[in-house]
Amino acid sequence: MSRHGDSRSLYLGLISGTSVDSIDAALIDFNAGRLELRACLSHPWSNPIRQQILALAQDETALDLDAFGRLDVEIAHGFADAALEVLKQSDTPAHVVRAIGSHGQTLRHRPAGKYPFTLQLGDPSVIAERCRIDVIADFRRADIAAGGQGAPLLPALHAMLLGEKGLGRVVLNLGGIANITVLAPDGRVSGFDTGPANGLLDAWCLRHRGEPFDRNGGFAATGKVDARLLDALLTDDYFALPPPKSTGREHFHLRWLSKHLTPGQQTPADVQATLLELTARSVTEAIARHAPETREILACGGGVHNVRLMQRLRELLAPRVLCSTADYGIDPDFLEATAFAWLARQRLLGLPGNLPAVTGARGPRVLGAIYSAPDTD
Repeated sequence: MSRHGDSRSLYLGLISGTSVDSIDAALIDFNAGRLELRACLSHPWSNPIRQQILALAQDETALDLDAFGRLDVEIAHGFADAALEVLKQSDTPAHVVRAIGSHGQTLRHRPAGKYPFTLQLGDPSVIAERCRIDVIADFRRADIAAGGQGAPLLPALHAMLLGEKGLGRVVLNLGGIANITVLAPDGRVSGFDTGPANGLLDAWCLRHRGEPFDRNGGFAATGKVDARLLDALLTDDYFALPPPKSTGREHFHLRWLSKHLTPGQQTPADVQATLLELTARSVTEAIARHAPETREILACGGGVHNVRLMQRLRELLAPRVLCSTADYGIDPDFLEATAFAWLARQRLLGLPGNLPAVTGARGPRVLGAIYSAPDTD
């Protein structure tokens, strides 16, 4: 079937973030220039695969090519399962979906150095084969090749959905890593990763509670912030770097944390409370430094469900107003998956997906590579 001049308006976005808690899938309709979330779901990882991903993401000495290759395909099957599940639940036949935008699972993100690179797993050919839908993937490397960070990629969509001329806003994404998009009143857009968010909190909670995340921040609420530990964590060079900048689990992980712990001096609950405070402080300081006039912060990502974290952010950000993107009709849990549906559409339209002012790239770039579905005619 020829795909030239294809008028289909449905796209499917897939992403598994730094927290590796699930694969988010969002079915988006771009009909008549509007963006409508038609269906969405979170597809859980099996625990063995999640543990493999976390182990490889944090082990800088790992070089088992067989394990790496197998995991690439296993992750792809997880992504295909998520896509097929959302199609089934929404009673959407595959042939009406124009393309899948698959972010993949980040294993490494090294945008600095002599040979900068980023690495996402989840073989797009497997997804295209199983779903019978064209897949657009590998969105970050073109920006890095152009001298950019390859991240964050959501600010362009944030500007489209939440930008309002004459009004300054910050969109705060609380994923495994926290990042902000600054929407200036004059229409300028900037943004960067501020540092850790759910990634460290989840990892510490799993180690000491056996639970994959700290529900409502209850674990953190039982501890006290260790001021000395907090100060030590905040001295990390990343926080002082000027944007453009981006980071991930390969930097902020439990081994990084352990370098600052004093055996016998902190209880697990106190460390959890301190990690929550680290996220809140680093986010607040980034906003104060780079968006001092902004009075409205719109939060999205899994962290919006951490009641204690949101409470602490409101305290530190006051008198600014912190609310959820849900207040503007945008599901905070599926904004990232929506972004990769949008990026897939940008690729097929031949339009740029990056913002050089955000990533530092030499110019706008069309992002992503096309993996064609098998011809079923």
